Amino acid sequence: MPTGSARGCANPHLQAIAVEPAEAAVLSGGPSGSHRVEGIGIGFIPPLWEPDQIELIEQVTSKDAMIMGRRLARETGIFAGTSTVADVVAALRVAERLGPGSSVVAVIVDSGLRYLSTDRYR
Repeated sequence: MPTGSARGCANPHLQAIAVEPAEAAVLSGGPSGSHRVEGIGIGFIPPLWEPDQIELIEQVTSKDAMIMGRRLARETGIFAGTSTVADVVAALRVAERLGPGSSVVAVIVDSGLRYLSTDRYR
């Protein structure tokens, strides 16, 4: 993974990583497809997408996002939406690859309340 090329970031040691559903990996050049990660994976390249600002695109399956969502709620009390928990899955993968001494941040920006009636929390 490239380091120190923050691509427009004020801190040259930071890397920006995009997350997309593995089943609809359009940003990575794959086909659009059906997935269950609400809020991302819209099936086309957004008009404001700036790939030169991103170091890496991490793909997360709907299943992995749903499993992490339940785990975060149960183990940490963090009750977030599926796109946010996909970010957490990606952050954990990146942290594992980078190893000890590195820091990875995932921003948790929403609530899981709207997902209570879905299969995710049954």
